[in-house]
Amino acid sequence: MQVVLRRYGNSTVAVLPPAVLKDLGLAVGQTMTLDTTDRGEILLAPKKKYVLADLIAQCDPKAPPPADLALWGVAKPAGQEVW
Repeated sequence: MQVVLRRYGNSTVAVLPPAVLKDLGLAVGQTMTLDTTDRGEILLAPKKKYVLADLIAQCDPKAPPPADLALWGVAKPAGQEVW
């Protein structure tokens, strides 16, 4: 299948036929992420919705804190902060 790029205002758009949208489970207005490969391929994927529990599950609770974090504990107020 060929897709023709078209001018839409100051943007360039690729029009996807309804059958392709249906096959991919996509809908008008859906937010997607777009990446490219070194070979010039386009990767289009639905934008991932993050859940806090999933993000926390990826963390290592035994990992040491960043070295610069200790500086926050001894920093003097620089403005009108309330400590």
